[in-house]
Amino acid sequence: MSATARNGLPFGRVLVDGAARHCLFDGDVVRLLDRPAYEAGAVEQGTAAAADARALAPVLPTKVVAVGLNYRAHAAELAMEVKAEPIIFLKPAGAVIGPREAIVAPPRSAQVDYEAELALVVGRRCRALQPATAADAVAGYTCGNDVTARDLQRVDGQWTRAKSFDTFCPLGPAVVRDAPPPEAAVTAAIDGVEVQRGRVGDMIVSPLDLLVFVSGIMTLEAGDVILTGTPPGVGPLAPGQTVTVVVEGVGSLSNPVVAGA
Repeated sequence: MSATARNGLPFGRVLVDGAARHCLFDGDVVRLLDRPAYEAGAVEQGTAAAADARALAPVLPTKVVAVGLNYRAHAAELAMEVKAEPIIFLKPAGAVIGPREAIVAPPRSAQVDYEAELALVVGRRCRALQPATAADAVAGYTCGNDVTARDLQRVDGQWTRAKSFDTFCPLGPAVVRDAPPPEAAVTAAIDGVEVQRGRVGDMIVSPLDLLVFVSGIMTLEAGDVILTGTPPGVGPLAPGQTVTVVVEGVGSLSNPVVAGA
């Protein structure tokens, strides 16, 4: 059966029998695919029990484009000015990890913060998208955590080092096809205690408008990710803790924190 026949199912990647596979998530069954679900012609190549599969980062982006200060309350808590246009920066592909993989706090930073975010996944190569057709270039949405070495961000005066350490971009657990509504909550919890909350509708620039903006600057490839910004309530992580990002209607992404050597 073709993947397009099941195009309402969440998709991603799993580890099954020691091999990483693209897949569709169908309840207790994982439907294995020969290529990413957003690619034309993807077909099933067997199934596995969900209990026997470990979720990996759902996509392998060539780049992660993140957006800073897309919630006014978050800009206020950092005492930073909201600009007329979105502030974007890049996180390297090597920062991406999946559910339950460890965030490694580097010893050179004394303050590693969580940032719960809705992540948009690009579904095809695109550039200079127009607002009326931008949705056609979206593969779906997942949860993201824009982990940040906040003290290094302050020292550097720009964001590359602070945002780019290995493991600083958890994504997952799956990509859902439909955009969450404006009232959908975006939250973070530490060891089960909620510490951050906002709504998708609180964003200054909507996810689709961000996609249009970014595509007007650079070519985006299928599987690339846009992190849409974090609501207020960001704060520090400590080794031994587990941080969980939840986007209502999208999923729940948990990662332990460990100290780097």
